[in-house]
Amino acid sequence: MTPGGAGRAGRQAHAGGTTADTLGTQPKAPATPTVPAQPRRPSGQERQRPVPRHVACVMDGNGRWAQQRSLPRTSGHRAAETTVIDVIEAARSAGVEWLSLYAFSTENWRRPGEEIDFLMRLVRRVVRKHAPLLHARGIRCRFLGAGDPRVPAPLAQDFADLMTLTEANRGMTLTVAFDHGGRQDIVSAARSLIRAGVPAESVDQACFAAHLPVPDTPDVDLVIRTSGEQRISNFMLWQVAYAEWIFPPVLWPDFRAPHFLECLHDYRSRDRRFGGVTPQANGEFPK
Repeated sequence: MTPGGAGRAGRQAHAGGTTADTLGTQPKAPATPTVPAQPRRPSGQERQRPVPRHVACVMDGNGRWAQQRSLPRTSGHRAAETTVIDVIEAARSAGVEWLSLYAFSTENWRRPGEEIDFLMRLVRRVVRKHAPLLHARGIRCRFLGAGDPRVPAPLAQDFADLMTLTEANRGMTLTVAFDHGGRQDIVSAARSLIRAGVPAESVDQACFAAHLPVPDTPDVDLVIRTSGEQRISNFMLWQVAYAEWIFPPVLWPDFRAPHFLECLHDYRSRDRRFGGVTPQANGEFPK
């Protein structure tokens, strides 16, 4: 599973571009950046705020991670396996109900053919390797996208097999956005409405959302984009409309459970007003 982003070069001088980060076998890794071993314990009002129901990750930085070590980009993709499993376990343990990982975007098809072929082989190996673990953890697995005919048939079959294997699980739902584009999802929903003959005056937000791919997916509460890049990159555009965003500077292969938990803590300290205002202590609203 590889984080793709929009396939554009990063804005930082040292960046090698957004990456189609992938679950893979991690090579000898450098020391993880210093972070607290455990998240700070929320107190007072914070303690009462729940963890986000739906967290999405734009897994960015594999290419730069490899570049900083004078390694080929493929080494960065391989290095991401430990991160992905660590984040999945951290999210499940923290009580996150839905976790979405941006693995490969519709724009990532513009990358060199050799890199794409490598990613497809790597993702297939990793999906097959970790399917028993995900199932044992009670995680339901889904794939958002994967409709392009360029996705190898054996990989598409592995995706289908993993969804079938885990469909009855009632733990956390893991959605892997693979060959995904937010704009394409919106176009698909519009086409579905037209095919269904829904009158224009009957189309509201709830109706439209019901025609999106995987329509029972709840809105995203928190988006984490690693590596410091600050772009949406065509990711779940409908679902992230009111999400909180956090941009840790850590490259994805170095991102670990303590980083993820710090992001959850940051989220829980924020006021989510959804366009409204926060009541004053006496129950009145500011004028």
